[in-house]
Amino acid sequence: MALLGLFLVSFAFLWEPYKTETILLPQDLRDASFCHGGLKVVYPELDIDQCSVIPNDKKLREKLSKVWKAPQIYFPKAQKKRMYVLVMVDPDVPRRSAHPAYWRHWLVVNIKGSSLLTGEIRGETLTDYLPPTPPQRSGYHRYQFMLFEQPPHTKISLTKEESSRGKWNLQGFIRRFNLEDVATLQFLTQHFKD
Repeated sequence: MALLGLFLVSFAFLWEPYKTETILLPQDLRDASFCHGGLKVVYPELDIDQCSVIPNDKKLREKLSKVWKAPQIYFPKAQKKRMYVLVMVDPDVPRRSAHPAYWRHWLVVNIKGSSLLTGEIRGETLTDYLPPTPPQRSGYHRYQFMLFEQPPHTKISLTKEESSRGKWNLQGFIRRFNLEDVATLQFLTQHFKD
């Protein structure tokens, strides 16, 4: 019986999702203040609930970039009857030191608060999910998830100028629709071959 218990404990340990490393790189210490509100991003083998660095595991980073689909998004403070907007961006394109600009990875509007309690995003996708794909030898990139409360009776859309994912004016988008920030989360990662 003791042997069976030891086996079950070992099995559970082996299948537990990775927790991201909480060590931030020296140039990224200011990023720790970005995360707030209790947002949680869950990939198949990776749970992210604070500003983090993805573990230096090439296979894990490759799955994040090439295999896994859109993560589940949990927000335990969501109000069931309110609507939300989810944004995922990389603000470090092409690289952090080269006059970075926002690259839009995912944009979902009209998200029901009840879906954020279960992690299954139900809303209108304006920009399909694009996984984190930092270019090789471009250093660490931040991948930021921002959740906004959507004002009642507000139809949110992208302009013709915003049809491209690159060089997105995120602040202009936020101001245009009077979006209120309720939670943010980010992780840093680099190309899986670096």
